[in-house]
Amino acid sequence: MSDDSLKVSVLSSGSGGNCTYIETPQHKIIQDAGLSGIKIERLMKSIGKDLKDVDSLFVTHEHTDHAKAVGILARKYGMNVYANDATWKAMQRKIGKFPTEQKFVFAPDSTELFGDLDVESFSVEHDAAHAQFYNYHHNGKSFVIVTDTGSINDQIEGIIRNADGYLFECNYDTDMLMNGDYSYSTKMRIQSPTGHLSNVAGTEALMDIMGPATKQIFLAHRSHHNNTKSLARLTVASMMKNNGLGVGRDFKLFDTDVEKPSDLLTL
Repeated sequence: MSDDSLKVSVLSSGSGGNCTYIETPQHKIIQDAGLSGIKIERLMKSIGKDLKDVDSLFVTHEHTDHAKAVGILARKYGMNVYANDATWKAMQRKIGKFPTEQKFVFAPDSTELFGDLDVESFSVEHDAAHAQFYNYHHNGKSFVIVTDTGSINDQIEGIIRNADGYLFECNYDTDMLMNGDYSYSTKMRIQSPTGHLSNVAGTEALMDIMGPATKQIFLAHRSHHNNTKSLARLTVASMMKNNGLGVGRDFKLFDTDVEKPSDLLTL
């Protein structure tokens, strides 16, 4: 019997770098390449996969922790790269040259069909040229990645509601951020609608959008200065349990890390 499932591994997630692997029977893709090429190669091998088999790379925005190795991977492995027009223009100098036939414009708030994988883009508010994230659909299952936004509006909620799996931002603890050594302007930027979601705000957004289909939630893009793995998990789990949600029973929460990939999970 053939395996027609949607599989996911969060290779790296945090303020130090981001990269996620997604697999269907017809496609092996990654979203973002925010670490060195060598590190991404090693992370892939640690889950039993090889970058030479990856056919596509979807880029969310030009910030280094999401786009550092885009050019390197495109040149070395010949994979197709997708980003919206504003992101292409913003990251062009950073990523260097590679063949034009590997470059594709993925318009914001649109859906592209790739055989057995439908990819739906949606714009978010972030201090980048035009950040957009993606909802991946295969065989009745969906996996949504949402980080690098300070707010979730009604339009986004409609697109990402009741997904089977989420990679969702819990970037900072508010007390740690405000009591830390960042400048006041940086603290305000992080907390702004174009900054990042806190543990509390991320949980509130998740509780608004998750539904009966939701079985896997990865807590993502954690700040190494203003958050801890245990604090993020405690905040999310406590708030959800207090709202009557079946943490650990109806769905699972997973930590993510910059240096250690998650297991390759089937949705």
